[in-house]
Amino acid sequence: MTEKYSSIATFRYDLVAGLTVALVAIPQALAYAELAGIPAYVGIYALSAAAIAAAFFASSPHLQVGPAVTTSLLTLGVLATVAPLGSATYMTAAALLALIVGVVRVMLGLLGLGALAYLLAQPVLLGFVSAAALLILASQVPAALGVVPENGPIMARAFWALSNVSSWNPAALVIAATTAAISLIGRRVHPAFPGVLIAIVAGIAYSHVFGYGGPVLGEMDGALPRPRLDLPYELLPGLLVGGAVIAIIGFSEAASIARTYAIMDRRRWNAGREFISQGAANIAAGVFGGFPVGASFSRSALNRLAGAKTKWSGLVTGLCVLAFIPIMGLLSPLPKASLAGILIASVFGLLRLPELWRLRQYSRPQGHIAWITFGLTLLLAPRIDYAVLAGIGLAVAHHLRREQRVLVDVWLDGEALNLRPRGVLWFGSAPLVEEVFNDALERHTQAKELVLRLGSLGRIDLSAAIMLGRLMNDAKKAGLTTRYVDVPPMAVSWVQRIWREADESESEEASDHEAESSPVNQKAVDDRPGRQFP
Repeated sequence: MTEKYSSIATFRYDLVAGLTVALVAIPQALAYAELAGIPAYVGIYALSAAAIAAAFFASSPHLQVGPAVTTSLLTLGVLATVAPLGSATYMTAAALLALIVGVVRVMLGLLGLGALAYLLAQPVLLGFVSAAALLILASQVPAALGVVPENGPIMARAFWALSNVSSWNPAALVIAATTAAISLIGRRVHPAFPGVLIAIVAGIAYSHVFGYGGPVLGEMDGALPRPRLDLPYELLPGLLVGGAVIAIIGFSEAASIARTYAIMDRRRWNAGREFISQGAANIAAGVFGGFPVGASFSRSALNRLAGAKTKWSGLVTGLCVLAFIPIMGLLSPLPKASLAGILIASVFGLLRLPELWRLRQYSRPQGHIAWITFGLTLLLAPRIDYAVLAGIGLAVAHHLRREQRVLVDVWLDGEALNLRPRGVLWFGSAPLVEEVFNDALERHTQAKELVLRLGSLGRIDLSAAIMLGRLMNDAKKAGLTTRYVDVPPMAVSWVQRIWREADESESEEASDHEAESSPVNQKAVDDRPGRQFP
């Protein structure tokens, strides 16, 4: 009896949470579709299909999937170079892009590569998100002012709208400001306060009562989406890189949300399963004529606050949105200025310029990476995916440059020459150790023994281990006995094997050329028992 009651109670919680999220998700989906350069109603199609598909594979009970602000801006950037904005090809290319994102995420999940969610370094992410927020704010300036500028770069359109004061529509400005204010104030009142829903209802009411003359959503037929795969596959090569970037960047936000709530709830989450869930959501969105989707922090937070207990709350959200499609024509008189207000409120907190400035105080190189990513995102818009790739490249290059700096302590203790490398020894840093070794032999000609102390190394890779074996054999040929001290535990087994094989190879070579062998060299071969391993 108790178990049955518990199941019914859980269902009620999920039902209430799913319905609550749907009421907020619908206007957001409209706004994010507009941001991606796609008719607003397509956002409803993408939301319903994605939420339903994701629920069957999700790991987190709170993650809500659908159109997301950063993913939508990335979508605009990728599609803008392959098809004219607003064309039929643009629409079908958006669906194809969603399929690409979905397939990439499913493959990464099946291959167990969930760790790729952490590929974006924090400076790169901070610089990109802040610049993306600025671009989104700029993109909404024309709609907020009730003007329709000519097609062009985002910043140019915003500048044109701001400079043509005579074209402003005061009603649009009031609607956008009011919508943004209600949304922001609602969050301060309570995270579950339906500020977005109230703002949308107010916008529709204003349009009806006062006859708003600015741009509105327009006619929406309310037909249920149908699966279609007749997509422009000839555009596939031009979409692959952008799709992969969206797959990684978009998932990093989902991973952050799921990880945060997993810690708060003291429960495990599976990055691989979440990759598959997010992939299934995008595949479903693409099949039903949508565009790339991601996870939403605001909707996920609302889902948790509304009492969601299982992942099926996302299914409830998707079904509620699907049931709304036949009557979505009720939204036709909604001013586009209202959607602009929603977007402005959504990204206002993402513009984190003070954090960018403080980053330089913690680490100058990391600060430079963040600011370069920020600048490239603005300069390369709409292809902001290229800016992300450049930021990742800078972060990786900086990391490799730091890892290449292995420090080597050198000292003479009697007749024993001691070398102690510190850091990570890999193929990139190994040549430095060899260089220091050669220099030490030249300076300390009186040394009779070489002691290589490896306890301060965090890791030794295969190339470095082979180099060390060769280095010690060279020391023997120079007349020194050799010892290895404190080999890192994780490297003992295979490092010993590599060095043993090197010794055996040298022994065979020495026996083949016995006539040329000197007593010093023979002693160097015979000193193997003197090595010390932990």
